[in-house]
Amino acid sequence: MPVTRPVLYLFGSAAPPVLDVAHVVRQAQDRGWDVALGLTPTAASWLQEELPQLESLTGYPVKSAYRRPGDPDLLPAADAVLLAPATMNSINSLALGITTSWIIGFAAEAIGKGIPLTVMPCTNTALTGHPQFPRSVTTLREAGVRVLLGEGGFVPNVPGQGRPDTYPWDVALSAVEESIPR
Repeated sequence: MPVTRPVLYLFGSAAPPVLDVAHVVRQAQDRGWDVALGLTPTAASWLQEELPQLESLTGYPVKSAYRRPGDPDLLPAADAVLLAPATMNSINSLALGITTSWIIGFAAEAIGKGIPLTVMPCTNTALTGHPQFPRSVTTLREAGVRVLLGEGGFVPNVPGQGRPDTYPWDVALSAVEESIPR
């Protein structure tokens, strides 16, 4: 009987760490995951020139839009979902059920289907200071989503002082591994 690798849906929003997503795909693959990549439309536009290489790396199309009714689903079923980097917009949209992008729509369904969902923000202290942000984080946590915010996850930076090269991808991948029985 062939051994199958668990499938990780890696979803990225338009925040600077998404520019290093090819490296993260390789890290996840080295950890034993079969990776399918989804991006918000803006993140996909940032990576437009790299999309063919990313599709070759994963073996799947990079999704950034809903498929048309009747079109086949070309991705395998997800065993876990990691939404990282997750912008304030993506976190608030997910918490409020505003599914205007495919990755947020899939993540919202993952909650209802019981697919383990891990979210790691990439925001600054000014954005996390908006009153909706902590409400959204609380809503997601109450729904069973593991939100990696604060010590042991992503610690927001002062506006203009972000360092995408220090985004804690390893923490996010380890959290996803903990989310499913192996």
